[in-house]
Amino acid sequence: MTLKIYGTAASRAARPLWVAQELGLAYEHIALPYQGGATRTPEFLQLNPNGRIPVVDDGGVLVWESMACTLYLAERFEGPDGTSLAAQTHAERAEILRWSFWVVTECEKEALAFLMHRFLMPPERRKPQLADDAVRHLAGPLRVLEQHLQGRPWLAGGRFTVADICVASVLSWVAGAADLMASCPQAKAWLDRCLARPAWQAVRKMARSA
Repeated sequence: MTLKIYGTAASRAARPLWVAQELGLAYEHIALPYQGGATRTPEFLQLNPNGRIPVVDDGGVLVWESMACTLYLAERFEGPDGTSLAAQTHAERAEILRWSFWVVTECEKEALAFLMHRFLMPPERRKPQLADDAVRHLAGPLRVLEQHLQGRPWLAGGRFTVADICVASVLSWVAGAADLMASCPQAKAWLDRCLARPAWQAVRKMARSA
C-alpha cells in the first residue's frame, strides 16, 4: 500500500482522512498523536521537518499542512466508481480555492478557541470569555457563508466537493454554538448535511477509538 496518512483522526488529520473515506481509497493510517513527542522523532521529521500532523505520503510524494493534504488527495484520486471531489471546471476550482482559504483565514483560529474553551480543555483551564469572543467574531464570516448558500446545497458546482470538506471540517468545531448556528439556518442545514455523511461519521468513529 503506497498511500499513507499520518495523524490521529482527533486532529486536523481528520480532513485528509475524510477525503480518503469519501473516495473509498486504500490507504494506511498511522494514527500518530500530536502530543507526547511522536512527531518529533528523527523518523517523523524526515517526513515533515515542522514536526506536525497530518502528513500524506503518496508513494514518496510528501504533503503536509492539513488543507494542502486535503486538496492534494481530492485532486490526485477518484473513487472506484469515478466519484470526484475535485474541480471539473475553472469556475469550480476558483470556488474550492476561495472557500478553503477563507475558512482558514476567517474562521479557524476562532473556531478552535471556541472548541477548546467551551468543551475540550479541563474546566479549570477554560476561559469562557474567549469562547464567547470567538462566537462574536464568527458571526460575520458565518453571515458571508449564509448568503452564499442561499439556493445552493453545496459550496461549489452544485455538488459535494472538497470545498465542503475543508470548510465543514473547521466549522464542525462550532456546531455546538447553538445561537450562532440558529442565526444562520442555511449554513446550519449545510453543515448538518456535511456532518451526516457516512465518510465523516467513519472519521469521527476513528477519533473516538483513538
